[in-house]
Amino acid sequence: MTRPPHILPDRIDADADSVERDLFKLVLTVVELIRQLMERQALRRVDEGDLDDDQVEALGQALLRLDAAMAELRGRYGLTAHDLDLDLGPLGTLLGD
Repeated sequence: MTRPPHILPDRIDADADSVERDLFKLVLTVVELIRQLMERQALRRVDEGDLDDDQVEALGQALLRLDAAMAELRGRYGLTAHDLDLDLGPLGTLLGD
């Protein structure tokens, strides 16, 4: 039986800074996906009239604070919103526009 050719090297040369940045990028991508889902759910509830004016205001403020926090966290590692989007091949991108 022959061994398959080595696709990956025996040892991956990665520095701690790039590993940390890539992990942070992945975590922010997941958080951004959840943020977008929450925003869509909130808009659906507003459109259906499920929320009173105070709830709409509180929800809007919370989403604005979350957006500002995400921008600050992206800035720490020099990432843009576009950097967090993943290409899913024929399915398009994870985060969309």
